[in-house]
Amino acid sequence: MEKVGEWPVIGIDLGTTYSCVAVWRHNRVEIIANDQGNRTTPSWVAFNDSERFIGEAALNQATRNPANTIFEAKRLIGRKFSEDSVQKDMKFWPFKVTAGTDSGKEDYPVIEVSYNGEHKKFTPEEISSMILMKMKDTAEAFLGNTVKNAIVTVPAYFNDSQRQATKDAGTIAGLNVVRIINEPTAAAMAYGIDTNSTSCNVAKKNVLVFDLGGGTFDVSLVAIEKGEFKVRAVSGDTHLGGGDFDNKLVSHFVDEFKKKHKKDISTNTRALAKLRLASERAKRVLSSNFQTTVEIDSLFDNIDFTSTITRARFEKLNMDFFSNCVDTVEECLEDAGMEKHDVDDVVLVGGSTRIPKVQQLLQDFFDGKELCKSINPDEAVAYGAAVHAAVLSGVGNSTKDIVLVDITPLSLGIEVTDGKMYVVVPKNTIIPTKKNKTFRTNKDNQTTVRFTVYEGERLRVKDNNFLDEFILSEVPPAPKETIEFDVCFDLDVNGILTVSAQELSTGDRKQITITNHHGRLSKQEIKRMVAEAEMYKSQDEQQRKMMKAKNALENYANNMWDILHSYGKIKIGIKEKEKEKKKMKETINQTFQWLEENADNAEVSEFEEKLVDLERIYGDVATKISM
Repeated sequence: MEKVGEWPVIGIDLGTTYSCVAVWRHNRVEIIANDQGNRTTPSWVAFNDSERFIGEAALNQATRNPANTIFEAKRLIGRKFSEDSVQKDMKFWPFKVTAGTDSGKEDYPVIEVSYNGEHKKFTPEEISSMILMKMKDTAEAFLGNTVKNAIVTVPAYFNDSQRQATKDAGTIAGLNVVRIINEPTAAAMAYGIDTNSTSCNVAKKNVLVFDLGGGTFDVSLVAIEKGEFKVRAVSGDTHLGGGDFDNKLVSHFVDEFKKKHKKDISTNTRALAKLRLASERAKRVLSSNFQTTVEIDSLFDNIDFTSTITRARFEKLNMDFFSNCVDTVEECLEDAGMEKHDVDDVVLVGGSTRIPKVQQLLQDFFDGKELCKSINPDEAVAYGAAVHAAVLSGVGNSTKDIVLVDITPLSLGIEVTDGKMYVVVPKNTIIPTKKNKTFRTNKDNQTTVRFTVYEGERLRVKDNNFLDEFILSEVPPAPKETIEFDVCFDLDVNGILTVSAQELSTGDRKQITITNHHGRLSKQEIKRMVAEAEMYKSQDEQQRKMMKAKNALENYANNMWDILHSYGKIKIGIKEKEKEKKKMKETINQTFQWLEENADNAEVSEFEEKLVDLERIYGDVATKISM
């Protein structure tokens, strides 16, 4: 296998609700904890009048600042603003999403917030890049090295535009995304390493990876044999996960509040933010308990809200979603040409697989088969990405024989007569791949031919996903169906597509890489966003330095104040005691007053100068304290 990138190459699971980063080191995978000591980081970003928050810090202030707190950006990346899923999600989000119109493009989503007293617009790629940058910083702090290269995972059912947008987010974050791999495939690699299924003496195993996360759902059928991971089929829904289950609970509680108090809170962003966090906690509790109580002080109009929700009620609210998950498993098996009994292991991945009803329905479908819970569902994807990073960078003896054979999740083709789609690359084709097809003109004396590229499984192109188009001109005029074109679809290891067409009589050829569709960012826009990301990072660093200097001054002043209150322990002259004590108190009070008036707008140097002044005055106080 071709070696790509230099160590360290990290593996990043960019999740809808939580993200995780891992690295191969000391001949094993290490999941990297963030600065709060947690092995997963909330995929949340927030802004206020002076700071930007990422991860736990963003989540912790969400109820105070809902309109400027962004989550589930992954549900927007690579999508159109007009898509039904985007319009549906917007009803549950406290932040504002509008249609972008920059650079002549339309119908792509942008997120509007207030930051540093200014109105700002961010694309989903920019928000995702902030989370990726947090993962990058977390890895660098752990390794003590600069990190430039990463494997980033995406849902298996992500389409071309979503994959491209994810790569753009990595670029904005200052990362070279050396490979995009599918989340369930990464999880299968984690399973293979964990169970030693990569050893040469292990017989072939068919593993079904059931990956139900915070916002996406994938099912993959992977054949593992002697270190080869061969994906046989994928199916899924890029818009189904724990967030949808939370939304059902939120709607339930909104209706309950309306019945109890005759008040509609559905448009109050702060109330919805509180309800959403409470609903997410209730969902987690119901995975281990049969009922739980939701209590929220002053939810709306100073009214406290209390409600009891049972596991049975939660399951009833979401049964349609749960049933769809099982239907998707059946579809995946059909695509792979397998029966239930052909599956050796069913591996659970993603936090939402902890829901008992999901496990029960899945186990019932497989006729009581025990589900595999041996790998951590929150960390498995990042774990597998780190394994693949080790393979690509050529480190680690235990990864040298691993081979990954992935497939394309959606059919790819071009528009032909009557608005139909001709499939050139069928779904579940092994990638990388290159497929050619000969087409002919369909009109007499045709001098230009338009090639319009789509992905999807429907017969008509209007029901599929438009990717891009190009025109081959200066075609020799001739009767229809006499001029031939060789059309080539070249799909790389990242699942990113290049399409070319060559007119055979003249050799005239045109090629495009599918990069500029659905409002995809241009090179100039990405360059601008990279510069802005560096600016925001610099501002964050300056803010951290300011807070550190402020805290140092405040802590020193508080310590000196405490010392003054135990002044009797200080060995100084009796006559000077009260006079010096009074002078000290005045100086400290002046410092506290200055902090109160200037804490939000002072420069780092001002805090440092104030601290030096205090230390000059009180530098010998510590030596006067009785031992």
